[in-house]
Amino acid sequence: MRTGLIIATAAAGLLCATTANAAIVVLFDDFDDGFANFANTVTAAGGTQTNFTLVPGGTAGNADFTITRPSGGIVGVSSAYSLFGASPSRTTTGGVVDISPSGPNTNPRGNPLLYRNSGITFNFTNPINSLGFEVGDWATCCQPSNLWIQFGSNAPIQLGSSTTFGDQFLTNRGAGVFVAAFDDSDTFSTVSFWGDGVGEFLVAGGTIRYAALDRGSLPPTGAVPEPATWAMMLLGFFGIGLSLRSRKSRVTGLRVRYT
Repeated sequence: MRTGLIIATAAAGLLCATTANAAIVVLFDDFDDGFANFANTVTAAGGTQTNFTLVPGGTAGNADFTITRPSGGIVGVSSAYSLFGASPSRTTTGGVVDISPSGPNTNPRGNPLLYRNSGITFNFTNPINSLGFEVGDWATCCQPSNLWIQFGSNAPIQLGSSTTFGDQFLTNRGAGVFVAAFDDSDTFSTVSFWGDGVGEFLVAGGTIRYAALDRGSLPPTGAVPEPATWAMMLLGFFGIGLSLRSRKSRVTGLRVRYT
């Protein structure tokens, strides 16, 4: 009983060390592995995933969200996209939105926010902090080319980078990638996505995957425990020391019989 209590005390400190720190997780994969990894990440964090497949010619969104241009422009949903170079042939799982990049054509690229208006913004009725979708025809030209996502007004997060033709042909050896990002520091009503490969044709969409995870529910990445956490951990270790000392005093003079 004593041992169980002490372990629980120490574990409480360790638990606080892992849950008190926010984390950002990025997924960059082929379609099938990306779908599975997104679901696994949400499940491991105790969240519930929602999927919505974009309908060609329909509304760009559903009751949970709408898709607009960061500049306020209208967004149209085209048919599912056939990925360039895919063998066997593969399309996105739903309709897509054209987000062909525009902005200063410099090498290297400058401030990523200068390309943001050519992308899209997801506007959520109920804030979320996990979002993933499919991207088509990326890495076919116009390198350097990077993909960016931004939760609310936070700093943009780089999802992927292409430097030469075909270096990011992932789905059936074709130009299709699944991207996602998680930020459990908070929940967000808007999430923007764009590319900066000026001159390339780029689409995003398919099936939109999203979730609202509890704060601090993602695995920490090298986070340092807060002072209160250190205090709890020290109390746990102090308890272990007292227990061992007490046990030592009780076993002095005892004989052990082996059979």
